[in-house]
Amino acid sequence: MIPADMQILAFPVFIIGVVLLWKGSDILVDGTSKTAAQIGVSALIISVILVGFGTSAPEFAISVGAAAQKNSDISLGNIIGSCIANLFLVLGISSIIRPIKIKKGIIKREAPVMLAATFALLLFAFLGLLDNYHLIGGILFCLFFVLFVAFFVFCAKKERKGSIKVQTGKTMKNIFFIVLGIIGVVAGAWMLIESAVCMADFFGVPQIVIALSMVAVGTSLPELVVSSMAAYKGESDIAVGNVLGSNVFNILLILGVAALFIPLKAFVSLDHIIILSVVTLFIFPIIYTGHKISRIEGVFMLIIYSVFIWYTFLGPKISF
Repeated sequence: MIPADMQILAFPVFIIGVVLLWKGSDILVDGTSKTAAQIGVSALIISVILVGFGTSAPEFAISVGAAAQKNSDISLGNIIGSCIANLFLVLGISSIIRPIKIKKGIIKREAPVMLAATFALLLFAFLGLLDNYHLIGGILFCLFFVLFVAFFVFCAKKERKGSIKVQTGKTMKNIFFIVLGIIGVVAGAWMLIESAVCMADFFGVPQIVIALSMVAVGTSLPELVVSSMAAYKGESDIAVGNVLGSNVFNILLILGVAALFIPLKAFVSLDHIIILSVVTLFIFPIIYTGHKISRIEGVFMLIIYSVFIWYTFLGPKISF
């Protein structure tokens, strides 16, 4: 948080954050597509593993940090809210910018993995594996994450064998741009969140409103900017792969590590976990019909996300 006596710097910090997000995402998308062409691997594979991990850094910092401070509400709530924002807010805005083409690989491989991770979260919440038996649940999630990474590394190696490599500059240079882009996106998101919170405090907006509206959406800013930039440039693989990879990272890695610290009280938040599961299921008809996300579907996704925000603030709470 920006100190009270430094609040005058909030607006310049906000502007710098916007610039870092924009330029960082631009560099990240270019670096990813060029690296994929250079090493003979699809941009989808790289965006699922590397870009998905990089854009999940804010969620990792907040959720694991909250778990270390024994704050399960922020730790779990941030991940659930971020995953829903990724699917409907990020993909919704990205598809409005430019309709997103969905390749067969996403339908057969990436999307089912995300769905499996989401329903594993629902099952673990029902069975108490993130509450009373949180250590078991945390270890299992971390093991699932290792298998997920191993699977996509195997897929990457398989793709390289039969692919045609394209000369798009030095590979290490392109990878450097990916890392630089991730740093710029994460730093820009952090500066944007901190300055916005500071300005909200200055104008007297209640802290509870700041927490509910900015934590999940704020940590999804990297995914939003990267996917939007990728859609604008016609890089559908990066736009979708970033979101799918980020959600798998959020659930398996971040919640897995967080559950090693404390019980996450997942059963209490079962209504929101069920909403996340339904939202994830809802994505499948959209990507299966026509193999693209159209602008109209993007608008519809934003409307559904608005309903979710309404429910979070004002909707009836379901007890289990």
